[in-house]
Amino acid sequence: MEHAPPFLASLVLGLAFAFAFGIAARMLRMPPLVGYLVAGVAIGPNTPGVIIDGEFTRTLAEVGVGLLLFGVGLHFRAQDLLAVWRVAVPGATAQVAVGMLLGAALGMALPGLSFGTALVFGLALAIASTAVATRALEERGQLSGEAARIAMGWLVLQDLIVVLGLVLLPAAAGQQGDGLGLSILIAVAKLVAFAALMLIVGRRLLPWALARVARSGSRELFTLSVVVVALGVAFGATTLFGVSFALGAFFAGVVLGESDLGHQAAAETLPLQRIFAAIFFVSVGMLLNPATVLDAPFTSLLALAVVLVGTGGATFVLLVLLRTPPKTAAIVAAALAQIGEFSFVLMELAIGQGILPAALRGPILLGSFGAILLMPLTFRLLTGLGSRMRGRILPARDARGRFVATLPRMENHAILIGYGRVGVLVAAALRRHNLPFIVIEDDRKRAEMLRGQGLPVLWGNGTQPEMLEAAHAERARLVIVTLPLAWEARRVVELARAANPRIVVTVRAHQDAEVDWLHDLDATGLAVMGEREVALGIADFALQRMGVASSTSQATVDVLRKRRVADAATAGLGV
Repeated sequence: MEHAPPFLASLVLGLAFAFAFGIAARMLRMPPLVGYLVAGVAIGPNTPGVIIDGEFTRTLAEVGVGLLLFGVGLHFRAQDLLAVWRVAVPGATAQVAVGMLLGAALGMALPGLSFGTALVFGLALAIASTAVATRALEERGQLSGEAARIAMGWLVLQDLIVVLGLVLLPAAAGQQGDGLGLSILIAVAKLVAFAALMLIVGRRLLPWALARVARSGSRELFTLSVVVVALGVAFGATTLFGVSFALGAFFAGVVLGESDLGHQAAAETLPLQRIFAAIFFVSVGMLLNPATVLDAPFTSLLALAVVLVGTGGATFVLLVLLRTPPKTAAIVAAALAQIGEFSFVLMELAIGQGILPAALRGPILLGSFGAILLMPLTFRLLTGLGSRMRGRILPARDARGRFVATLPRMENHAILIGYGRVGVLVAAALRRHNLPFIVIEDDRKRAEMLRGQGLPVLWGNGTQPEMLEAAHAERARLVIVTLPLAWEARRVVELARAANPRIVVTVRAHQDAEVDWLHDLDATGLAVMGEREVALGIADFALQRMGVASSTSQATVDVLRKRRVADAATAGLGV
């Protein structure tokens, strides 16, 4: 009997354990990330039982980090930072400084750590996880509110600080005095050269190339091309410029994110990001040696305290000082009171470069484990504190304008999904009355044509949440679904209602069951069956030509429209 290759066994077992422990974490009302980390501990070399190939897993994990940062880059917008810059820039900078100094104070209390090494340890304890924060806000229905905008701006600043750290750490490793300064200068010069190449050449070349692939109409080729761009740019950055793999992927995401391809690229790569991110967290869990945590339990608990105070507590205090409403400050602080993927990346790089001792891996990992496990309690405590503080401090002046101003966004608009034979007539009616609407169209050539006509259009598939988010579904009044497939229409309706429970829905239907489904979901909505509308149009014309008054004819049509086809055929009209 042939045995599976060790690499294949490692991949299958790693994913299977991640799934099993992720399910267990969700059953315990914890983020799946916790399950992935525990799965890594379970199959790692430091615990008895199943052991998988760590080197292969770390290679896949590096791909996961690259795709993760590629996704961050796709969503990175300079305007997002500008929208909340009066809060995010000073607040996030001060918070990272506070957390880093608290961590450094803990590090200096440990034997054998210099001040510089202790600062790196502190930085690893001061950076919140974007993935965990976003998930926490989403679960509490806060992802589209003011708290989310501040949190995203805050996280962008933290990400930029980590990116700078990823550049400087390899340069600083093993260098002293003039050598250190020269190494840092060379590293920064390489980064600037790579960034300039991406912004000058890549900014034009990559979107142009992907647009050509998109016009081919093949979703498979477009998905493949996005992955090739993400990993190819990352590999080129490492090989040619000495820039980290993750940072190269981040720049590729930033470049694509500025184009109209960004939303669909994010949607196409999201499943891969989730899978490889799971492998990344499994690989991190494999690094944890429970014995090292038991060897230094006091240090591990203090690291957890630094995370909660230096990130969560400092964020809350700073936001209140910046005159953000306490309730909003509490939500942001609770979402950020944890550390995750970027802390792990920084930690592994520092340990690999010999800057941090491997013994500090346990306290950092326990700080992440504990903070994520305590998030429900953290939310409860901080939001309670924010409620008690309401009215006891000066209210923020023009909080949405002066302190957390947002860019102009379309509101009370319609979202038209699909611009085929049905969508084109709907759009014509909306344009005739100058009503605001956004089109989501997955045919690249058609989307480019609409953009040339001055219509607000997003290219991509409307069944993916990123597209509805980009169309500001949470602010829309109406979503019009003209897609021909029933499952696609249902998916869009579910996403739209999740983003905005008050949104009104109208869909193109082909069967009575689809009409009944929408009516049960939203009595104010409308499901239109093509064949029925053809029949009703003919019936209306026939009745009026036979002498029935137009108002009576319209009333008859309205009654028939609300009935199933079989019922209309057998029941008396009673009009």
